[in-house]
Amino acid sequence: MPQSPPTSPTHFTSEIDTGLDVETDVTADPGGTAGSTGPEILLELVDDDGATIGTAEKLWAHQQPGRLHRAFSVFLFDRQGRLLLQRRALGKYHSPGVWSNTCCGHPYPDEAPFVAAARRTSEELGVAPALLCEAGTVRYDLPDEASGLIEREWNHLFVGLVTAPVVPDPDEVDDYAFVTAQELRELRTERPFSVWFETVFEAALPGIREIAGRDW
Repeated sequence: MPQSPPTSPTHFTSEIDTGLDVETDVTADPGGTAGSTGPEILLELVDDDGATIGTAEKLWAHQQPGRLHRAFSVFLFDRQGRLLLQRRALGKYHSPGVWSNTCCGHPYPDEAPFVAAARRTSEELGVAPALLCEAGTVRYDLPDEASGLIEREWNHLFVGLVTAPVVPDPDEVDDYAFVTAQELRELRTERPFSVWFETVFEAALPGIREIAGRDW
C-alpha cells in the first residue's frame, strides 16, 4: 500500500458527512441470503435528514419519480493501494454489464448499513473485508437513462481493505479488476460505469485517501 500521508479532507456540500469511524475484524456470512433472491425485497425509506420513515418494495422505489431510501457503497483496496472494481452481471435488472465500485446495495429494514455492506460484499465477491471504515454519507437523485429507473438514495459510504482471494458470484458479478488511480481514469474513458459511480467516488475520496494514500 502507498505510504504517502493522507491529504486533508476534501470539502463537499452540506449533504456529505466526511467523518471516518474505523472498525476492524469484520466478519460476514458468505452463505447469507442474497438480496436478489426473495419474492419481495424491502428497502428503508428515509426523510431528508436520513431518518427512517417506512419501507418500500425495491423496484417500486427505483421507478420514477423515485422514493428516497437508504443505500451503501463500498470501496475496497488491496495492500498495493489498488481499488477493487466489479462489472455488474448482465442479468441484473438495474445497470447490467457496467463497471462500478467494489460493492453497493441496500440494507434490509432495521439492518445497520455497516453490517449490510460487509454482508453484501461477501455475497457478491466471496470475500469479507479485512478492514472496513465508515466514510460519511451522500444524498443524490440520479436518473438512469438506459433503464428508465432513478437512484434517489441516502448512501452510506465505506472504505477498507481486502486481503483474501476474490471469488465472485457469477449471478452478481460479470468481471472484476484491481486498478490504480491512473488505470481507473483510463478505464472510465473506455467503458461505461454505473450512473452513481462518480458521485459516490468523489464523496468517498477523503476516506479513500486515508486508506490508499494521496495518489487517489
